[in-house]
Amino acid sequence: MRPTSCTFTDGTRTLRYTRQGRGEPVILIHGLSGSGRWWRSNAPVLAATHEVLTLELLGGVGVQDAARLIVAWMVALELPPAAVVGHSMGGQIAMYVAAQAPTRVRKLVLACASGLLHAKWWKVALNLPRAGFSSRRRFVPVVVRDSLRTGLPNLYRAARDLLRDDVASLLPGIRVPTLVIWGSRDPLVPPQLGRVIARSIPGARYIEIAHAGHVVMVDEPAAFNRAVVKFLEMPVPDSVPDSVPDSAQTARSSCPGSPP
Repeated sequence: MRPTSCTFTDGTRTLRYTRQGRGEPVILIHGLSGSGRWWRSNAPVLAATHEVLTLELLGGVGVQDAARLIVAWMVALELPPAAVVGHSMGGQIAMYVAAQAPTRVRKLVLACASGLLHAKWWKVALNLPRAGFSSRRRFVPVVVRDSLRTGLPNLYRAARDLLRDDVASLLPGIRVPTLVIWGSRDPLVPPQLGRVIARSIPGARYIEIAHAGHVVMVDEPAAFNRAVVKFLEMPVPDSVPDSVPDSAQTARSSCPGSPP
């Protein structure tokens, strides 16, 4: 089944996304200067057993602003509790989604997530091409196109916001089943930060994939997919809700032919 392109509008804020597959929802959130294309080796695999919603965060969106927009979108679509998968800055955003709307998150997957990274913004910006180019060669054109689309001003604003934000105090309060997955050769967000995140979230699991860099789901897609699929198949503890309350919404979502 080919993905369906959709648009969500909440006041002046717009979120683009695609939907494919059927089943319990899985939400994919890309990282800084990324796009939904970064999940193209993963979304079809997950869509075999789930409805996969791949987000497109445009411009220099801030971490917490992005999380609030995603929560509003989840409420407007009346999604059942979802597995939220975030890469890099997307993982940082995913943690805030889980904290802001715990009844709407069923499971959490954090792939090379930022949130504990402390560095000058320009050092991170300079390392982004290195992180992307260390991936498979066929992925390089995607990195270039997405970086040009983001633009330097937006990259600066988003990177500055990302680095000013620290999730340390947030982690102990995350109460959903969590998988922390990292590339052993990540040059941007070192694996030791992933281990700290895993130790700080109650009950979290940590997996490190050999030979993978920062874009772990592109570098080693088969290993990444196996780990995530296995995690999604695990039963959810009774303490995680199976339903969420409905809320009246003024936001609008346009998605022709979307799954019911």
